[in-house]
Amino acid sequence: MRIDILTLFPELFLGITENSIVKRAIDKNIANIQVHNIRDYTTNKHNKVDDSPYGGTAGMVMQIQPIADLIEKLKAERNYDEIIYTSPDGDVFKQSTANAMSLYDNIIILCGHYKGIDQRIRDIYITKEISIGDYVLTGGELAAAVITDSIVRLIPGVISDIESALSDSFQDNLLAPPVYTRPADYKGFKVPDVLRSGNHKEIAKWEMEQALKKTKKLRPDLLKNNYDK
Repeated sequence: MRIDILTLFPELFLGITENSIVKRAIDKNIANIQVHNIRDYTTNKHNKVDDSPYGGTAGMVMQIQPIADLIEKLKAERNYDEIIYTSPDGDVFKQSTANAMSLYDNIIILCGHYKGIDQRIRDIYITKEISIGDYVLTGGELAAAVITDSIVRLIPGVISDIESALSDSFQDNLLAPPVYTRPADYKGFKVPDVLRSGNHKEIAKWEMEQALKKTKKLRPDLLKNNYDK
């Protein structure tokens, strides 16, 4: 999979591309993460990429020219499954979205900044808008990093134990059940006996019961139309 990230602040992505799961995917040539500085594509002699909005509202707006030129360049080189804009207006990012997008070959993620981007970019190029929550960030870089990490970890070969990823929270619209490791008894706080029984059928039953119980308590909205409450 190739992910092209379009941003005004490429240095913000060093943490994700040089560490942890995403770096492992890059090193294995499973994922190709390319971060592009939008400023490199402006025709403005002062390297300017924003201007005041028509209509006189407050703030600054990212201009159409450098973004359009960069997207056109990338589209001329390959086909893209999605061109994504990180925006509070977008669909809230969910595990099901990450699952679907992990099967893509190529995507572009455009990081907004300032007051946003010229609407014409959204009208002409953007195929999907994604929000990571009902709040506003300084820019779309953190959202793009979240989306990238969430997608890349699901690509086969990135995580050695794929069953671990498939049992994470939200995969079945449930929160994950409690997990434990050694020691079995820590100052009187013990691991549930069923998890030490070796009875995989009973363990699976316990895990489902605990997942339902936890989800009903903490996120009952996830159970709607999926499980009996």
